[in-house]
Amino acid sequence: MEGRLDEGVRVTLRREPVLGFPVAAASLESCLDELAQLGGASSRPVVLACANPHSLVIARKEPTFRAALLAADLLIPDGVGIVLASRLTRGEIRERVTGTDIFLGFNRRVELGGLPRRAFFLGSTVETLDAIRVKMALEFPGVELVGTYSPPFRESFTEEDDDAMVEAVNAARSEVLWVGMTAPKQEMLIARIRDRVDVRFIGAVGAVFDFFSERVERSHPAWQGAGLEWLPRLVRQPRRLWRRTFVSAPHFLWLVLTSGRRPH
Repeated sequence: MEGRLDEGVRVTLRREPVLGFPVAAASLESCLDELAQLGGASSRPVVLACANPHSLVIARKEPTFRAALLAADLLIPDGVGIVLASRLTRGEIRERVTGTDIFLGFNRRVELGGLPRRAFFLGSTVETLDAIRVKMALEFPGVELVGTYSPPFRESFTEEDDDAMVEAVNAARSEVLWVGMTAPKQEMLIARIRDRVDVRFIGAVGAVFDFFSERVERSHPAWQGAGLEWLPRLVRQPRRLWRRTFVSAPHFLWLVLTSGRRPH
């Protein structure tokens, strides 16, 4: 995915082990540079995934999900709990890099001519995808949105579902595939179709579709800056988020403190 903006960039990000998962210890801009470098050298789609306490706890119990996260080319620290875990283990992760940060930063670079511009959005509802199409045209006119696909809403996809999604992505001749579903469904889907889709980059960005389309309000920047973005979301969606907040997050920190692992 190298382009004019990134020519000559040769960045190899430090990865820090967090419960055995190699999480990037770098700034947003360095992560974007890394994606550009990887894309310029890779013969298969470069995959971005997000690491947060809930996803890592689930991945430790689900081998398929674990394998999908480990197969990602870039795993970003999308959660204040990841930053806290790094500090507790004397690591070097000092800031969150969220899926939203990557999505917006990536598309800003597309506007500057530095990354592929033909994008496909896979996931969510038809209404959300329509809202994304309108907002992309307004905010990122340099991005060519070549297709969208709202898959069936069920717990797991069938082989026929996978085939239909692959066909839609390839028929659109897209270069960039944004996948917005819940974890671990999106990561496991990407692992299954990675070698079947003719794209250069795949980003598993979860709730970004809802935030960008403004169908779900993102927490105020003040909450984000304080590392408490989760709190207003919990108040708004307690049934959806209580488990990851009150079960997964404490379990994650307990695992970090008792694992005995230190970054190398």
